[in-house]
Amino acid sequence: MTTRNQRLGGPSTPLSALAPDLSGRHVLVTGAASGIGAACVAAFAAVGARVTAADLDEGGLTDLVTELPEARIDARAIDLADLDALSRLPTDADVLVNNAGIQHVSPVHEFPVERFDLIQRLMLHAPFRLVRANLPHMYARGWGRIINVSSVHGLRASAFKSAYVTAKHGLEGLSKVVALEGAEHGVTSNCLNPSYVRTPLVEKQIADQAATHGISEEEVLEEVMLSPVALKRLVEVDEVAAMALFLCSPAATSITGSSLPVDCGWTAH
Repeated sequence: MTTRNQRLGGPSTPLSALAPDLSGRHVLVTGAASGIGAACVAAFAAVGARVTAADLDEGGLTDLVTELPEARIDARAIDLADLDALSRLPTDADVLVNNAGIQHVSPVHEFPVERFDLIQRLMLHAPFRLVRANLPHMYARGWGRIINVSSVHGLRASAFKSAYVTAKHGLEGLSKVVALEGAEHGVTSNCLNPSYVRTPLVEKQIADQAATHGISEEEVLEEVMLSPVALKRLVEVDEVAAMALFLCSPAATSITGSSLPVDCGWTAH
């Protein structure tokens, strides 16, 4: 039986193309000890990849390795905001997942300058340096995937989050430039843009915003975090990891320079 694509003279894409086989591939994941990062480590390891998991939380990395005994995980305890320390990470990644991030909630006129600078180093400068370091390997192999875990805040702003929104908007621009430069070398670069995800970072934000707005944590969840979204729920970490995995599949070969909302309808407004 011929498919519609075959009748039109184009190539067909089998459903198996949605499940990448990354045997022989090396994946570098930052912010890997918990949340989205840990889910990405598990997802990539499950399809055969060798994974370098980088995070400041050494205990969390130890727990991750223990929970995935069959996986090939090289755990690296490193402060990703220490830009000089990044030279200790490998430069032969076939897939780079820039995920590490922190949050600070404060009005602009009260925002600590040191905290603003820290967030830029961790969430924008470090991804740039890691991309720069690993692109030569990807170019040499003629294949590579840059996956930047951005946020709906890479596409929209929220009050009291100047450093986070600034860093995510910068990451969006970096991702698009890499997509243009990497295209002829078989390298794609994309951003994932989730709304609030059920992670330790978000749980801390709930408490911080409750203090900032002078309301209860339940009110923060219902009236602040879930107010902009159509689907009144938090995104689960496995959903974001599945999207990262999809971007490495044959079915995603033509997706580059994109920002892919996993945002429960936030950007539909």
